[in-house]
Amino acid sequence: MTIKDYLEDKRLAVDRFLDEVAPAAVTPPATLHESMRYSLLAGGKRIRPILAIAAAEAVGGEAPGLMAVACSLELIHTYSLIHDDLPAMDNDDYRRGKPTNHKVYGEAIAILTGDALLTMAFDWISRPDLMKGCDPARQIRLIQELAYGAGNRGMVGGQVLDIQAENRDIDLPALQTIHKHKTGMLIRAAVRMGAIAAGATERQLDDLTGYAEDIGLAFQIADDVLNVIGTREELGKNPNTDAERGKKTYPAFYGVDGARQLADECVARAVRRLSSFGPTADPLREIARYITARKH
Repeated sequence: MTIKDYLEDKRLAVDRFLDEVAPAAVTPPATLHESMRYSLLAGGKRIRPILAIAAAEAVGGEAPGLMAVACSLELIHTYSLIHDDLPAMDNDDYRRGKPTNHKVYGEAIAILTGDALLTMAFDWISRPDLMKGCDPARQIRLIQELAYGAGNRGMVGGQVLDIQAENRDIDLPALQTIHKHKTGMLIRAAVRMGAIAAGATERQLDDLTGYAEDIGLAFQIADDVLNVIGTREELGKNPNTDAERGKKTYPAFYGVDGARQLADECVARAVRRLSSFGPTADPLREIARYITARKH
């Protein structure tokens, strides 16, 4: 199976689970649940849940509740996009090729939709029916990983640093700190959660954590480059928004070609981290390479 086929197969599985388990649009209050489904089922690459699945496959152990674990990450990611797009933050009009949530449902419902998706992520990975067979100690560890990756010391903390850096002449270490948290920590959580779900050893978890940190950086660099060179049709949102908001990016420090080279170096390092794993980790290796080759 090619990486393209693998990603499509897992994306479809994730989409099916999200569609089946998320509340129906008519569930009261209907406006809230319609809004949740509007953003959650709007498409997307589903990279974070797929990384969790691929990490579990690399470890090779039984992973009860893996799809709930994986999809909890997509709930967090979708909530973060809804809030990112709000006028008080990035003020974006389009996401995944469609009008942003607040453009359709208004700012108040968009805020509450994000709140509901965030909360539902923890509901899913604590539900006995969705996590049947998962050891309770392992389940608590998974919940903690999600909270750490998404919270004040993870994604949300990075978002705060990102806002504070707008229109400021920050240096490269400051930029790296922002993106280690804003983008990298949820990717790190995805890989670690998949590995923990499958019963990874501490050595395996250490190697996979290093891999995740490297691809998290590569992912952000690739995003920065695409923001410069991509089109609205490719990105599903307006390009060049970073420069318009006065945000420093990797191309600003390295140029487009230099940033691409840096991303390639991160990918090569990530692949080397998987040297102790056999063919079961091939999807992780290919996902790392895909990150810098993608067009959106």
